[in-house]
Amino acid sequence: MAQGSFSVFTNELFQKLKDPLPGESAHQVMQSSSKLRFTVKPNERTRKSAVLILFYPYGNEIYFPLILRPAYDGVHSGQVAFPGGRYEKTDENLIRTALREAQEEIGLRLNDVKVLGILTELFIPASNFYVLPVVATIPYRPDFYPDPREVEDIFQIKLKEISDVSIIGTSEIQIRGVQIVAPHYEVNGYKIWGATAMMISELLSVIGTVDLEV
Repeated sequence: MAQGSFSVFTNELFQKLKDPLPGESAHQVMQSSSKLRFTVKPNERTRKSAVLILFYPYGNEIYFPLILRPAYDGVHSGQVAFPGGRYEKTDENLIRTALREAQEEIGLRLNDVKVLGILTELFIPASNFYVLPVVATIPYRPDFYPDPREVEDIFQIKLKEISDVSIIGTSEIQIRGVQIVAPHYEVNGYKIWGATAMMISELLSVIGTVDLEV
C-alpha cells in the first residue's frame, strides 16, 4: 500500500472519530440475546478496561490484529478479542491502558503508534467491566510477539474482509451453562461475537464511506 493512501485513510478516520458516535444503535446490531444485560448493571465493583484497535497497511490492504484467548476457567475463555485488559493505577488514563496491554499481550512496540480517538465505552455484564475501545494506527505491519499466557494466536484481519456483510451470521453459544443466541462475524474459521463484535459494528459504522481501496 502506498503510504499516501494509508495517510488519507488515517486522516479521514481521525476526523470521523471527532463526530458524534453511533454508540448503542451500532452495538445493538451485534448484541446477543443474553439476559445478563438486563439483570447485571454497573455497580461499585465494576472495573475499567481498554482495548486497542490498531490499523496498519500491508500489501494493498488495511489490517488490524485480533487475538485468540487461551482456554481457561473464565468468561472470556477461548474467545477472539482485541488486545487489551484492565486499568491499573499506574496508567495515566485508559488510552495508556490500551497501549500498555497491547505491548504486554502482543509485543507491540509503541514508538510509531498514533492514537486517533476512541469509540463508545461498553459495559460487559458477564465480567462486570467497562471497556473503552481505543483506535490507533501504525504506518507499517508491526512484528508481533504474543505472550503465551494470555494469547494463543494472533489473527491479522483485513478491514475489507470484516466489512463484508456476508460473513455475518447467528449461532447458539453456551455461557456458563446458559444457551444464548448471538450474532457473529466469521473470520478464519472463528466466530467473533459479544463485546468484540459490538465494537466492530460501531467501528464499521464510523468508518462508513471511508475509502478502503489502496
